[in-house]
Formats: sequence, structure tokens, C-alpha cells
Amino acid sequence: MTSLLDLFAVPPTLLALGEPTHGESAFLQVRNGTFVSLAEQGYRSIALESDRAAGLIANEFVQGSTAVTLDRALTEGFSHGLGAAPANRDLLLRMREWNAGRSASERLTFHGFDAPLEIEGAPSPRRYLTRVCELLGLDRSAEIDGLIGDEARWSDMAAIWEPGRSIGRSADAQRLRVIADDLLTELYLNAPRLAEGWQTAFVHATSAIAVLRYHAAAAAPLTREERFARLAGVRDALMAENLLAIRSAEAHRGPTLVFAHNTHLQRQSSTMTMAGTDVSWAGAGAIIASLLEGRYAVIVGSLGASPALGIEAPAPSTYEGRLQQETILPRYVRASEIAAAEQRTHDYRYFPLDRATIEHADAVLHIPTGVDAAVLADRILALPGVEQIVASEEDGSPESARGDRFFYVGPDRRQPFATIVEHDVPGFDEASQLDRPGVFRLNLDLGRTEFERLFGFPPKAFEDHRHEFDFARLDTLVPHPGYARYGFGSIVMPGPHMLPEIDRLLTIAHARAVDRRERAVRRAADH
Repeated sequence: MTSLLDLFAVPPTLLALGEPTHGESAFLQVRNGTFVSLAEQGYRSIALESDRAAGLIANEFVQGSTAVTLDRALTEGFSHGLGAAPANRDLLLRMREWNAGRSASERLTFHGFDAPLEIEGAPSPRRYLTRVCELLGLDRSAEIDGLIGDEARWSDMAAIWEPGRSIGRSADAQRLRVIADDLLTELYLNAPRLAEGWQTAFVHATSAIAVLRYHAAAAAPLTREERFARLAGVRDALMAENLLAIRSAEAHRGPTLVFAHNTHLQRQSSTMTMAGTDVSWAGAGAIIASLLEGRYAVIVGSLGASPALGIEAPAPSTYEGRLQQETILPRYVRASEIAAAEQRTHDYRYFPLDRATIEHADAVLHIPTGVDAAVLADRILALPGVEQIVASEEDGSPESARGDRFFYVGPDRRQPFATIVEHDVPGFDEASQLDRPGVFRLNLDLGRTEFERLFGFPPKAFEDHRHEFDFARLDTLVPHPGYARYGFGSIVMPGPHMLPEIDRLLTIAHARAVDRRERAVRRAADH
């Protein structure tokens, strides 16, 4: 796949990589590989569409802190449920591994750049203000608690659509905005003594201000459509402010990759239809592009099909349909090379490419299809003579194995040459963490020769090398955690960029199965 930097005469200092929908892991998996490649070319930070204050915890893990476990980094270091995405686990681990033993100038930094809110609601600023006071050594908890009162006043989602229910312009909220601003001033006054803790305090202070700004916007007496556009615009403005602060902090170390939904990163205004009315606002990308000029570049994401999201393959006449006619693999295409086509039908799951998005982008990342267990099964069943058994209640399979797939050549079904499993086996096979939602694993009979060629040791020596492998990592061929000694390898959730290698390994495993079948037939004939 073409490297992102091959698309630019001068590498941008802020490179935006977008996805057209949330929930398709293929974009995150391609993002991870891309970021590692960019790190080798001088990029030193990544910013995701996640709460900036929460991101400080994820970054502690990335920097090698022993005080923050991986589980905590995933549960507390992301917002919007993003810590549950297996690819985000891999991102943190790969960054931590990169940083081990490197100097400060070479280390990678993780950032969130979103405000701690959603369009439909925002929390109170209590925890952010309290954290700043702790770092400054101030005790204003009684005053802050008195002004905030019942948390339900702030978290009331109905207030987003009914301005009269919002607390955002109350006397209490106004007083809290003054306190937040005062604390920010105190931070600057105390910068010489705070040293490394200053940046953490600054992020919490600006998060408090962001929440209070959003609540104030929610209290504005506007029509429903105007309110949505205003709130969406305020959120994107807060994102842009965070991205500029991140770039200021990272400017001396190297460029930054930012990853988020296309609508937050595109240069043109974002638009949505509500009750038959089009509403638009300047997204974070539009704001950043106007301020950073040539230092900001945008690659928008495009998707063919997604089994995970139920998105069918596009019509050949659409932008997406034409982009995937040339290859089944993910690829980057210069926007200037994409000819006019039809716009795909829009639904809540996917924001399709249109002419304006392409014209305002530098390039497009097109992923023809996401990969799930069924996609891989179809590829295996396309091989000659293959039969599939799906574990079920009817065949006596235990409940924990139901739905797992086993592939054979010939009717004897003594040994599968490939399997696709979606469940841990307690006490035996739990290292791949298949209990995570949507996670599956492809297992392949590689044989001793290919196994040793790939891993550098024979199957019988696996136990001496078990500690070298992270069996839960995506997109990585590793020895099978339970059957490596028999020459089996496995891949957890392989992305579409791995399909050529998977096809190669399937050819080897299938040939071994065919050979076993032919030998069995000859033995039977001899007898």
C-alpha cells in the first residue's frame, strides 16, 4: 500500500486520517500500521477523537508507567467507549514498545483531542476543577461543590434540546466559569514551580472551561435545527482548540497524526439534514485548515463493504464502487485522480464520499471490505474440495464452542487444516482474549517447515519461546497458543491488508490437507 508521505511534496506537520463511520475495525488496524510507519519517518504523536483529559492516563501507559496498567489505560484513558476497540489496545502496546529505551525526543505521545462531552450531553466540570486545585495545592472544594450541586442538573440530556432545562447560563454556571478562568491564570503564575505537572493541570483546566462553554451553548434560546448546528460547531471548535494546543506542545519533537471521523477532519463545512432542513457548521478540520494553511493535510476514509456493520458492497457507478474495482486491498489515492461519480446512498451507518469532500481532501484511503469470520470462511471454502463444519448444539458441541468453524478436505474429517474460532477455552486457550466483542481468530496448519521458516524455531521448541508473543494482538501471525507444537499458527482479527498473506498460508495448509487425504486414500486402496 502506498505510504501516506508519498502523496506529499512536503510532509504536513498535522496529518489527518479520517474514517467514514465508527465501528469498522479495518480503519483502526490500517491506522496502527500507518502510524508505526510514520514514526519511522519522524512523526512523534497521535491524536484520537477521544477526551483529552482521559488521554493523559493512556499516555502514562504509553510512556512506560508502572502505575497505569493496560486495563486501566483502556477503561479510563479513552472516552466514548473507544477503549473497548481491540485495535486501540494494540496501538497503546505498540507505542509503549517503541518508547522502551528511547530518548525523550524519539518517544511517541498519545493524545485525545475531543472535549469530554457528546452532542447529546456534557458532565459537570467538578472533577476537572478539583484536579486543577489539587495540582495547585488549593482547597476550593466547598465552593465548587456548592455551585455544582446535584450532578443530575448537568447530565440531564433533555436540556440539550430544551434550553429552559439547561443549567448553562445560571448564576452558578457563570460563577464556575469565573473560577475556571481564575484557576487557569493561577496555573500560569505558578508555572515555574509546577514543572511536569503543569501540562496535566492545563488540560484539566481547559477541559473544565470547555464543559462550561458547551453548557452555555446548550442554554441558548434557538430552534432545534439551529441548536444542533450550534452545539456541533462548539464541539468542533473545542476539538480545534485542543489540536492547536497539542501541536504547540509537539512542535519541537515532530509532526502529529490525527485520526477521527471524516466530518471532524474535512476542510469544507460539515452538513446534516434534520427534519428536512440542512444544517451546517465549521468542523475542526475547516477551522484548523484556515489557521495552519499548508501545514494541514487531510486523507478522508472511504469504505466498500462492512460485514460488521451490515453495509453491503457499493454500486459500481458510485465513488466507492469505482475505487474498489482495481484492487481488493486498502489503498491511498490522490484526490485529484478520482473522477466524478455517483454519490452512494447515505444512512446513519456510513457517510459516503461526495464531490465536495474529495475536492477539499488531499487523498482518499479506500478500504474495499472489512474482514469478519464469514469473509474468511468464504475464501477458505473457495479452495478445492473443502468442507466446513460449524459447531452447534445439534452435533453435541459445548456451548462455548458453538459457531466456531472447522475446515477439512475429504469426508473423514479427522484433522482440520484451518479453523475460525470466536471463543476462549477456559483453562486451556485464553491467551488470545477471544471473549472481547467481535474478536475472532484464524488458525492454520502450517506444518513444521513453514512454521520454522516463519518463527525461527521448530514447533517442538514452542514452549521455550511462548513468552515472546502477544497472542491477543491483531494482524499478527503468531504460533497457535494451544497447538503450536503441532505446527499450527494463528492470526487474531486479520485486517484486509493481510489477505494476500492469508491466501498464501491457506494454500500451504490446504496442500497439506490434500496430501494427507491422498495418502489416506492410497492406504485404504492398498488394504
